[in-house]
Amino acid sequence: MRSLVIVGTLILAGLIFTNMKIENKALNPLLVEWKTVHQTPPFQEIRHEHFIPAIDQLLAEAKSEVNAVIDNPAAPTFENTIQALEVSGKRLSRATTILFNLNSAETDDTIQAITREVSPKLSEYHNYVSLNSKLFQRVKAVYQQKDQLKLTSEDLKLLEDSYKGFVRSGANLEGAARDRFAEINTELARQSLIFGENVLAETNAYQLIVADKKDLAGLPKSEVEAASHLAKAKKKEGWMFNLQGPGYIAFLKYADNRKLREELYKAYNSRAFHSNGNNNEEVIRKIVNLRLERAKLLGYPNHAAFVLEERMAETPEKVNAFLQQLHEASRPFAQKDMEEVKAFAKSRGFSETLERWDWSYWSEKLKNERYGFDEQAVKPYFKLENVIGGVFELAHRLYGITFKESKDMQVYHPDVKVYEVFDKDGSFLAVLYLDFFPREGKRGGAWMTEYRGQSNLGGDNIRPVVSIVTNFTKPTDSKPSLLTFYEVSTFLHEFGHGLHGMFANTRYEGLSGTAVYRDFVELPSQIMENFAVQKDFLDLFAVHYQTGEKISAELVDRLIKSKNFQSGTQSERQLSFGMNDMAWHSIVKPETGSVVDFEMKAFAATDLFPPLDGYCVSTSFSHIFAGGYAAGYYGYKWAEVLDADAFSLFRKNGIFDKNTAESFRRNILEKGGTAHPMLLYKAFRGQEPSVVPLLEREGMVRGNVK
Repeated sequence: MRSLVIVGTLILAGLIFTNMKIENKALNPLLVEWKTVHQTPPFQEIRHEHFIPAIDQLLAEAKSEVNAVIDNPAAPTFENTIQALEVSGKRLSRATTILFNLNSAETDDTIQAITREVSPKLSEYHNYVSLNSKLFQRVKAVYQQKDQLKLTSEDLKLLEDSYKGFVRSGANLEGAARDRFAEINTELARQSLIFGENVLAETNAYQLIVADKKDLAGLPKSEVEAASHLAKAKKKEGWMFNLQGPGYIAFLKYADNRKLREELYKAYNSRAFHSNGNNNEEVIRKIVNLRLERAKLLGYPNHAAFVLEERMAETPEKVNAFLQQLHEASRPFAQKDMEEVKAFAKSRGFSETLERWDWSYWSEKLKNERYGFDEQAVKPYFKLENVIGGVFELAHRLYGITFKESKDMQVYHPDVKVYEVFDKDGSFLAVLYLDFFPREGKRGGAWMTEYRGQSNLGGDNIRPVVSIVTNFTKPTDSKPSLLTFYEVSTFLHEFGHGLHGMFANTRYEGLSGTAVYRDFVELPSQIMENFAVQKDFLDLFAVHYQTGEKISAELVDRLIKSKNFQSGTQSERQLSFGMNDMAWHSIVKPETGSVVDFEMKAFAATDLFPPLDGYCVSTSFSHIFAGGYAAGYYGYKWAEVLDADAFSLFRKNGIFDKNTAESFRRNILEKGGTAHPMLLYKAFRGQEPSVVPLLEREGMVRGNVK
């Protein structure tokens, strides 16, 4: 059964999109076969008014396909039930995928309103399928025969996932419990959508206008120029900073004006925490309480227990023990980091209490003094176009694949580049979109998504259409896009997700590519970050954008040495997010209290700073309240253990070793969710992962660690 993105409903007053008409439905590009290159989305032909009528028609079509399974007079079989459900609703999925991806990468008020109107219809359809007792009885009948059926391992995995999916979606519920379960799903979808829209609105609403040039002291020239460029684009005088990643991070790291650093920091970390229409406090309470109620309806003590049943970690107890183990390893180093920064700042004449908005500023100066490394010094070597070429060359050396930019495929924004990807034998492998720069219609952060997943049912190998979206430093009138080391690492990370999608080689789309356990999905992405500090890799592309001079061995050495700077603090910060997530989703009774008090209690073990009024992370924590990481944020650290252990094999055999790469491709990247992740990992690594390589990589080994 195709999984559907479930989002919510809140029709804007005066915008009733069901009344939209398209004179000739045959011309609706969402309803016809695409004649485009590789059948990629015809973005330039799709208009806002196409979505509602197309999705309404495709919902009816998908429901008819499901009804054909339900009403089939033949006895239930794997083919006429499980396989038939897997391929149902494909045209619906194609249309909704475009809508939801645009809502993340190129949205506007109309797209948001359309999404809110469409969402309850999709939720209703999802409930119709997952709570259909007749359909479940057919699935159950096949499942009960699984030991007698001659199924491949992938067939069996699809059958097991289908059965468990129905059970976990409430198929065993009856009467009022079943009705309430459906109501919860619809309302959760609505609240999650509201949460994300509130964060986007708060992010876009804030502007810091600097009128006096002396207030820009400390900022690199490139950041000053970017701020001037942004101000002009907004028809403002002076220099403008906002809450989008590149400028925000640079301001906190380099600006000498402490008052303005404080203002910007507080604005970012109080998003959706103000007394206005974008406040997310009540939204959070509704979300966590609804998730708790749903979990209890299914027989679980809390949402975390429900989620983790289908994760490598398996139980909340194992996750909490894992987080605690890393916390105990990280804490002494984090405390040492704090004392070092305090002492350094004091030695430079800073006499006030070190606050959160001081941390990046003084840490950067300490790092520069200790290692002679200034992040700005490497940016000229990381011209975006060169980085793209370097990452593509890395993929070629590892896997033999090649990339060819295409001007024949349509894009949804002029900034987007699109590539045809070819396998080592020259055969077509995938389509790859790259969308790098921030804009008001794009949510913050970086992510990989798909417009079409891979499948090979009936010998027709459908190749994937993959997209990578980031918010990197934009070019200016005088400078190209020059990336920070962090942005280079981010690109490698998302490209790893992209490889997971592009190399997918399974029979069923529902098991292909990134359709794996959430705490396993970050392995293919995070292992790629390891290459960012490998000199042999940097030598492939890192040349000064003006002089053409290759990055020096000395600068690379300083970069590598600085990589683990404040690794204890970095670890504690990531663990704090995981602990906060687990706290919200481990409640066993409805939460009615203060959101910020709850958060402060969750953060208490890891926090290194004094309390701060008006500060709240949870209200903009989109990963867990508007994304798919609820009770799963720990997965980033979990995957760090996996990627450090896995990359040790590359270090041993050579970072470009084709045999190691081929094993990683064959055993992990191609397999998707066709087997339990631990089985896939052991097939590649030959053993279960150890935490030791991670602690060694980050310089945090103390005593005996197992």
